[in-house]
Amino acid sequence: MGKQGMTTKERIADEALTLFAAKGFRGTTVKDIADAVGIKDASLYKHFKSKKEILNTIVEEAYVHMGNMSDSLGIPSGDGSLEDAAEFFRGINRETIIALGKEVFKFYLTDDYMSRFWKLANLEQYNNRDFYELYRRLFTEEGIEYQKNLFAEMIRMGAFREGDPEVMAYNFYSPIFLLLHRYAGSEGELDEALEIIEKMVGDFYDRYQA
Repeated sequence: MGKQGMTTKERIADEALTLFAAKGFRGTTVKDIADAVGIKDASLYKHFKSKKEILNTIVEEAYVHMGNMSDSLGIPSGDGSLEDAAEFFRGINRETIIALGKEVFKFYLTDDYMSRFWKLANLEQYNNRDFYELYRRLFTEEGIEYQKNLFAEMIRMGAFREGDPEVMAYNFYSPIFLLLHRYAGSEGELDEALEIIEKMVGDFYDRYQA
C-alpha cells in the first residue's frame, strides 16, 4: 500500500517507524511524529494512547510483513504444520531452494518496511530491555527453533541426512544473520550479497540433503 492510500493511523505508525529507525525510540517525541504526519499532537492521541502503543503496532506489522512475504513466495508459514513445511522443502530442487533463499534475504535487506524495522531493532536493542528481548526472539530464537524442528522432521522423513537438527539450524541461520548485519544499508552491494547467499544455501543443501 502506498502512503497516499494509508489511513491516518497507518501513516502515524509508518512515520514513527522512520523516525524511530533514525533517532531511536527515546530520541523521537510525539511532536516529531505528529509533525511528520502533518497533524496536531492532540490528533495523534485520538489514534494512539502513547509512543509505546505506536511501537507495539509497528512490531505487529513487522510480523504481518513477514507472513505476507512467505505467502507471496509460497513458503509454508511458521503457523502451519511442520509436516507440511517439510514436505514442501523436500519437494523442491536445489535451484529452487537457492532462489527462495535469495528472495527471503533480499526481502529483509530491501523491503521498505523491514529494512527500517531492522535498523530500529538493531538500534533499540541497546537502549530498551524489552526491545532487546523482542530482538532476540524475533531475529534469533524463533527462527532457530522453527528451523531446528523443521530439520528434525526432514530427518525423520528421510529428506535430510542423520545429524543434530539444532546444529543444522545454526549452520543455516548464522551466516545469513551475519550477512544481514554486513550488508544492511548497502543496497548497492546487493548483488554481491546474493552471490554469497547462493553459495551458502547451495553448500547447505549439498551437505545435508539425503
